[in-house]
Amino acid sequence: MSRLFLIVIWCFVTTPIVAAPNNFSQAKVEARQYVYFDRTEAGTLYCGCNWQWVGRSGGRTILAEDCYQVRAQPHRAQRTEWEHIVPASVMGQQRQCWQQGGRQHCNRTDPIFSAMEADLHNLSVTVGEANADRSNFRFGMVDDHHRHYGQCAFKVDFASRVAEPPDSVKGMIARVYFYVHDRYQLRMSDGQQRLFMAWHRQYPVSDWERERDRRIAARMGHHNPFVTGDKVWRLGQEPNQKTSTPAAIDTDGPIHGNRNSKVYHLPQGCPSYHAMSENNRVIFASEAQAIAAGYRKAGNCRP
Repeated sequence: MSRLFLIVIWCFVTTPIVAAPNNFSQAKVEARQYVYFDRTEAGTLYCGCNWQWVGRSGGRTILAEDCYQVRAQPHRAQRTEWEHIVPASVMGQQRQCWQQGGRQHCNRTDPIFSAMEADLHNLSVTVGEANADRSNFRFGMVDDHHRHYGQCAFKVDFASRVAEPPDSVKGMIARVYFYVHDRYQLRMSDGQQRLFMAWHRQYPVSDWERERDRRIAARMGHHNPFVTGDKVWRLGQEPNQKTSTPAAIDTDGPIHGNRNSKVYHLPQGCPSYHAMSENNRVIFASEAQAIAAGYRKAGNCRP
């Protein structure tokens, strides 16, 4: 056996399998470790404030006059939070699970929602209060008298439920919206499409956006094609259903893992699929995710 062949085999055996995070908690940890680890002095999404990492995925905002003025929630303003640029409720409300029991029910029963919620392309670091004030408001243009945060250019019209981000991130936000709606086959109003198409044209991809996409692709296994230029959003387009649903999703049902035994059960062919308690249950979108997380298939599963 040649030395080169042995080296190739060694690399294959010892190289860890990288799998996309399968829940929001894991996604936040990976976003810190692999995407935003060196960005604490580059500024938060909406206001450009620096922060310090605290714990596994949290942060403490460094509030300064040139970045942020607290509006109403000082404790929340003092911490960073992970913003879903496309809100979880916007994604969830187009899933049947949300109608049956909201976000928690979706987490337990819908692997596609779990994949959307854990998608690193849709996460960014924000000041906690700004994240709370944005809520699930749609993005749009807002008058300057709705500017509540001092030097921060983020604006929120609470009465109309509309938020306007600063110009520096409008292009990135538009391309994240394109990506999420295309990949997960979500509907978007004509008004939002026109707005984001305008922002995409007006605010081209930045060097950091390209680097962010590269780092995320290394974890997720795919790029945002609206950042790389492989796709262009067109008004009224329908997502390509053959390619938009992530290949790792098992649409026959979520895979149940037992966090104690590290054994997973398929929705079909595994008699103990419903046997474990909810406290021990871990949801996976595919067998590949379960295996990458260190789980093995239950021995009583039929082929």
